[in-house]
Amino acid sequence: MEELVGLREGSSGKPVTLQELWGPCPRIRGRIRRCLEWLKEKLFRVDEDWYFLAILGVLMALISYAMNFAIGRVVRAHMWLYGEIGDSHLLRYLSWTVYPVALLSFSSGFSQSITPFSGGSGLPELKTILSGVILENYLDIKNFGAKVAGLSCTLATGSTVFLGKVGPFVHLSVMIAAYLGRVRTRTIGESENKSKQHEMLVAAAAVGVATVFAAPFSGVLFSIEVMSSHFTVWNYWRGFFAATCGAFTFRLLAVFNSEQETITSIYKTSFPVDVPFDLPEIFFFVVLGAICGVLSCAYLFCQRTFLGFVTTNRFTAKLLATSKPVYAALVALILASITYPPGVGHFMASRLSMEQLLDSLFDNNSWAWMTQNSSLPWTAEPDPQNLWLEWYHPRLTIFGTLVFFLVMKFWMLILATTIPVPAGYFLPVFVYGAAIGRLLGEALSLAFPEGIVAGGVINPIMPGGYALAGAAAFSGAVTHTISTALLAFELTGQILHALPVLMAVLMANAISQNCQPSFYNGTIMMKKLPYLPWIRGRKIGSYPTTVGHFMNCAITTLAKDTPLEQVVKVVTSTDEAQYPLVEST
Repeated sequence: MEELVGLREGSSGKPVTLQELWGPCPRIRGRIRRCLEWLKEKLFRVDEDWYFLAILGVLMALISYAMNFAIGRVVRAHMWLYGEIGDSHLLRYLSWTVYPVALLSFSSGFSQSITPFSGGSGLPELKTILSGVILENYLDIKNFGAKVAGLSCTLATGSTVFLGKVGPFVHLSVMIAAYLGRVRTRTIGESENKSKQHEMLVAAAAVGVATVFAAPFSGVLFSIEVMSSHFTVWNYWRGFFAATCGAFTFRLLAVFNSEQETITSIYKTSFPVDVPFDLPEIFFFVVLGAICGVLSCAYLFCQRTFLGFVTTNRFTAKLLATSKPVYAALVALILASITYPPGVGHFMASRLSMEQLLDSLFDNNSWAWMTQNSSLPWTAEPDPQNLWLEWYHPRLTIFGTLVFFLVMKFWMLILATTIPVPAGYFLPVFVYGAAIGRLLGEALSLAFPEGIVAGGVINPIMPGGYALAGAAAFSGAVTHTISTALLAFELTGQILHALPVLMAVLMANAISQNCQPSFYNGTIMMKKLPYLPWIRGRKIGSYPTTVGHFMNCAITTLAKDTPLEQVVKVVTSTDEAQYPLVEST
C-alpha cells in the first residue's frame, strides 16, 4: 500500500509523507537531514580519502594498545604464578612450561580452525597481493578475529617462544583497510576501483608498522622496502598521514593511562650527547655490519633449509597437515624447557621479556667493568632498575652469557618460525642483532678501558651504541631493508649514532643481498607463491640477450578458420595440454 502524501503549508508544492508532515519538529528534522546529506557529500567525494586513513590509523592504534595492555597483564600473571608457586622444582617447571604450551596450542588450533590464512606473519602473502596477484579470501574480514586471538596468545608466551607482532599487525591493518574500502564503495554506490584499493592497502602496511613501534617515518619506509617492488609517489602522503595518526594515538593512549608523562620514545637511552663515539670507532661499526651480514646469511640459509625439511619430513609433515596444535605444543615444550630459569635459562636472561631485553642491551654502561672482580647475587625477581643483572653469571661472565644467548637463540628462533601460529619475526631478529652488537661493544670496552684516543681526548666506549647498530644491521640484513636504521633512531629517540648505524646497515645489506634472498622472499619461495622478485644484478653481457634466444618456437597453434578434420588431427597427434588460438594461419 502506498504511503499517503500531503503538502506542507507554505511549501513550494513538493509532496511529503504524512509521517513527516505530522511528526514532531519537522523543520528541525529537515535541517538535520540536509546537514547529514551535505556531510555525506563532502566526506564521500571521489579521491577524498583522508578520513578513511585517519580512521584506519586510530583503529589500529586502539587495537595495538589494547592488545599490549591485555598481553602485559597475562605475562605478569604468569610471572606471579611462577614466583608464588613455591620452592618445588617440579611445580615451578610445570608452571613455566605448561603456560606457553597451552597458549600456543590454543593459538594454532583456534586460528587454523577458523581460517588457514591466519598462520605466520602474512607479509609474504601481502607482498604477493600488492604485486598484482589475487589471493582469494586472504583479506576477508572474518580472518581478523582469528588473527587477533591467535596473535594475542602467541605474544602472551613472552620471550619463551621469542616471537613478535610486526608482520601479523601489518596483515590486520591491511584487512581493516580492505574492509573500509568496501564500506566506502557501498556507501557512495560507485564501482570497485582497483587503483584506489591498492593505495589504501599500501598506506595500511605503513600503519601496521607505525602502530607497533610508534615510528611513523620508518613505518612508511619499511613498508615501501618490504612490500613494494615499485612504489607510486602519489601514495606517499597517504602512508605518512595514516602512520602519523596511528603512532600519535598509540603513544597518546599511554599518556592517558598514566604510563608516560608525555609522548616519548618506547626505548629510552642515555647516551652522552657531547661525544657519543670517536671517529676511529667508525671502523668497528663497519666491522659490526660485516659480522651481522655474514650471520644473517647463515640464519637465512639455515631457516629456509630447516623449513623445507619440516615440510618434507614424514613425521613433521603429517603433524602439520593433521595436528597443527600438537606440533605447536611440542615445539613450545622444547623452547620452554630450555628457557627454564633455574636451568639453562639462567645463562640467557630468560626471565626478561622482549622489551626488557632491548632495554637492558641498550644500556650505555659497560657490564664487563661493572662485574669485574665482583660477585653479584641472583635476585628472586628481575630488578627493573638493573635489568642487566639478568645477563650476569659468575661462572660464564658477561661474555659467556652473551655468546650462549646468541648460539641458543640462533636455532631456537629458526625452530619457532616453523610453528603454525600468527606471529611476527622482525622483533626477534632485532633483539638478536642487539645482542651481537652488545657483545662486540663489551669486547671493545674491555680492550680499550679508557676509550680510543682521538685528537688528544679520551672518551669511553659505550656498548649500548654498538647494540643499537647491531640491532639495525642484523634486522636490516635479514629483511633487506635500510629503514631499520631510522627505526632504531625512532625507537630510542636519539639520532646521535646516525652515521655509524647507517654504515653498519649498509655493510650488512651489501653482504646479505648478494648472498641470500630476504626472509620474506625466502618464505615466498618455500610457499611457492606467484611472485617475481626484482633481479638486483645483471652481467654486462646479458643485455644483448633477447626473448628469441631462449623462447620455444615449436608451438602448435589452431586458427579460427581451421576445419574440424584438421583440429581433430592436431589434437590427436600431439601431447600438448593447451593450444593457442590465433586469428589465421
